[in-house]
Amino acid sequence: MILDLFAGPGGWSQGLRDLGALDFGLEWDPAACATRLAAGHGTLRVDVAAQPTGPFLGWVDGVIASPPCQAWSTAGKRLGLLDQPLVHHAVADLARGIDEREHLLTACRDPRSLLAAEPMRYLHALHIHSGQPRWVCMEEVPDVLPLWKQYAQILRGWGFSVWTGLLNAADYGVPQTRRRAILIASRTRTATPPQPTHAEHAEPVGLFGPGRDRWLSMAEALGWEWPGTVNTQGARRPGAGGNEFGSEQPSWALTGSARSWVLRSNSQAHAAVRALDQPAPTMFFGHRANEARWESASEIPPRTPAIAKTKTPELRLTVAQAGTLQSFAPDYPWQGGRSRQFSQIGNAVPPLMARHLLAPHICPTREDFDLAA
Repeated sequence: MILDLFAGPGGWSQGLRDLGALDFGLEWDPAACATRLAAGHGTLRVDVAAQPTGPFLGWVDGVIASPPCQAWSTAGKRLGLLDQPLVHHAVADLARGIDEREHLLTACRDPRSLLAAEPMRYLHALHIHSGQPRWVCMEEVPDVLPLWKQYAQILRGWGFSVWTGLLNAADYGVPQTRRRAILIASRTRTATPPQPTHAEHAEPVGLFGPGRDRWLSMAEALGWEWPGTVNTQGARRPGAGGNEFGSEQPSWALTGSARSWVLRSNSQAHAAVRALDQPAPTMFFGHRANEARWESASEIPPRTPAIAKTKTPELRLTVAQAGTLQSFAPDYPWQGGRSRQFSQIGNAVPPLMARHLLAPHICPTREDFDLAA
């Protein structure tokens, strides 16, 4: 069994499926569970923090964990940073089989902070009772890296080779510059990060490496002929010339207006803005999910109340587009309301990056596994 803690809608699971393997996910959020089930991923709806570890002893080959990041993310209040000493305390205790979570939770400024310590409870139980797992892979926002280093020190004491560091999803073909803190551990091989396949600027094959492709742009990922077309009319009124196309399809022609389109992550003044020939910014959405949209860059005025009176053409980012920019298939069966779907996408591990991280550790479930499914 590959045990997936805080499994979300299936980012790790899709990466494993591409490798011919399956996982069993523990997840509490009902919308994420519904998405997993619709996608055909093994799922148990349960509170990871309340679930006993006993049923998994003796069965687990690998452990995957992506604890909720809202308490640590720059998109939120980041109270988890203030709770770091408590989380480190919990990890140290759990690594020795001491469970003081209930007491520590009362002191946490954000109750979600302590969830980052939960993987250690499972890892300790598996290690002590069954000498498992064979490998571990964990992912979180960059600010969690010091915690992963604490995990690494403990796992090395248990006989693991461990690597921790920051990786950018764009370096692995994901059309998004998403930086994450990663932990890779193995009992059977030297833990190393996967070799990047892409770079901000293409690197030719040479004596010092196999070469890397340029980062995948949003236009390429979405199938829009560069620089992509959302609306070729610009600010002109319908019927006054120009051509307008649906945002789900490529156009047959490119105009200067089309070349000016960008993705704006939200309506705030400091929102990330990326052109179509670039990867998307980190997608987190949260309560601003409905504000992500395509805009004409040449016509974006300062963010003032007067913006409501302009005729700047814009289209909201669709769920299918957001999923694609996270490297999910366009028809991935997202469940729940629009906001819940965007939240799942923003919290998920990009399947393509998951595939690169997990490939060295995976033996296919069966030889006839359909990688196209």
